[in-house]
Amino acid sequence: MSESFLYLEKPWLKSYPSDVPAEVDIPKISLCEAFDRASEKWRDRTALIFYGKKISFGELREKVDRTSTALYELGIRKGDVVALLLLTCTEHIIAFYAALKAGATVTPISPVYVSPEIKYQLENSGAKAIICQDMLWEKVEKTGIEIKPVILTNIGESLPASKKLLGQSIMRSVYQKMAAPPRSIFKREGFYQLQDLIKNYPPKPPKIDFNPQEDVACLPYTGGTTGPPKGVMLTHTNYLASDAQFSAFFPFLNDGEELGISYMPLYHLAGQFGGIIRGILHGYTQILFTTPDMDDILSAIEKYKATNFGGAPTLFELLKTSEKVDRVNWKKLKIIISGADALHEATAKEWFERTGTWIHDCWGMTETAATGIYTPIGKGKIGSIGVPLPGCMAGIADPDEDRFLPVGEIGEIVMKGSQVFKGYWKNPEAYKENQAVIRGETWFRTGDLGRMDQDGYFFIYDRKRDLIKYKGLRIHAREVEEVIKTHPNVKEVGVIGIPERTVGENVKAYVVLEADARGKVSEADINEYCRDKLAHYKIPKIIEFVGEIPKTDVGKVSRRELREMEI
Repeated sequence: MSESFLYLEKPWLKSYPSDVPAEVDIPKISLCEAFDRASEKWRDRTALIFYGKKISFGELREKVDRTSTALYELGIRKGDVVALLLLTCTEHIIAFYAALKAGATVTPISPVYVSPEIKYQLENSGAKAIICQDMLWEKVEKTGIEIKPVILTNIGESLPASKKLLGQSIMRSVYQKMAAPPRSIFKREGFYQLQDLIKNYPPKPPKIDFNPQEDVACLPYTGGTTGPPKGVMLTHTNYLASDAQFSAFFPFLNDGEELGISYMPLYHLAGQFGGIIRGILHGYTQILFTTPDMDDILSAIEKYKATNFGGAPTLFELLKTSEKVDRVNWKKLKIIISGADALHEATAKEWFERTGTWIHDCWGMTETAATGIYTPIGKGKIGSIGVPLPGCMAGIADPDEDRFLPVGEIGEIVMKGSQVFKGYWKNPEAYKENQAVIRGETWFRTGDLGRMDQDGYFFIYDRKRDLIKYKGLRIHAREVEEVIKTHPNVKEVGVIGIPERTVGENVKAYVVLEADARGKVSEADINEYCRDKLAHYKIPKIIEFVGEIPKTDVGKVSRRELREMEI
């Protein structure tokens, strides 16, 4: 077989631990049935701990069923879209499964969205109802959209009595001093309080006939970095495939025994997969945090004896230099995972030097139900995101042509498997544009540039849209960032291309210096540092020192915002 088709031979299988299979069976059931099985099996086990308040799987099941009954009685039917504008809290998980059990499709909305962004998602998804944090309702009301029923919930509902007032005060400070609407709002037609519905309706959800492979369970939206956000149609099978692949790859994580920390936003696929899918369907106990306070998170890891931990690279970047990191014996955890963005090599090395443990990098995206490529336990390669999961195929294709590239060359990561989404909501053209047909098989073009080595390990460089072109030469922003990041006085860096008529694009670096280096390190110092580490054309032509680098709500460097700053 040609070297270009080595991907089809799955060279990564030789790197699998001996107890990891090459393929997996995907459950032919709905997420609702999977939830019912899990909540029944671990009925008496603690499912969630929210700032000290515990809820068992049995209690969670009853609240879900009561809410689902209410949604059905309020007119929600199979195929309707229910929007969730909720923080990371117990009610988010209740609302997710309740809507599914009523037959609906869930569309989660970011709590940090402003009214125009919320309006776009509500209109595009055709949401028929919304379950909303009461302090966020004002943003929905400003959209001018008529939507009913409206179900509001207060953050204090799942807090211990001693923390209710404090919790609401903290939330108002975090979310721009927003306040809950007056109680009189519930006198308006179509407005309900979630806790009242749970109290007043019986736990008798409707019996829905699902087609797991076709029925869309969730409609998350992409970030809209290259155009309007797109709704990603994820079926019940997509989620269960992703879950089955992950379970097969990490067989040492035992159902009904693990304890994890869920602080990543549940509306985002990274947080959703860990907190709503895996944590619930496998009987884990989860410590939920609405805001990622490091003191609270580290204390919880130690107090509750967490068995696994995951986060975005920016979190590990913060922790590796913090005195607080020593409060945790990281060697006691079964696995530490980094996801949602590329992990800098320097961060991985410095973390190991500090804690004696390796961070296992991974890659996934909304369109692949959060999974795809993971680092085998104890078999990581510095700079690699790992190998494809069991039952998942990946390769490197020409970004512009439907053909594989030879192993070792940089191209676009393509993927196929049962976890890959069904398509873009009301946008079949975009779905078709992101497909590659190679040797008669259809692959999803991920938009990420990377390469694969002879062992089947994948390395990621950039989003295709972040590629910088200088005089016809290709420059990967991440490669430049990796080098600058190793400078001893650099805390953070973000790199983009700046349009320039004579050369195409110049490389520009936004640099955040360590506090004690500010005013002492110059642009010339940074360039000199890069001189023997980068080809001359990759060295930034422009360097700007800034106080902070804009990031997405899951901690990625937001190159979109950097480009907007330039404009």
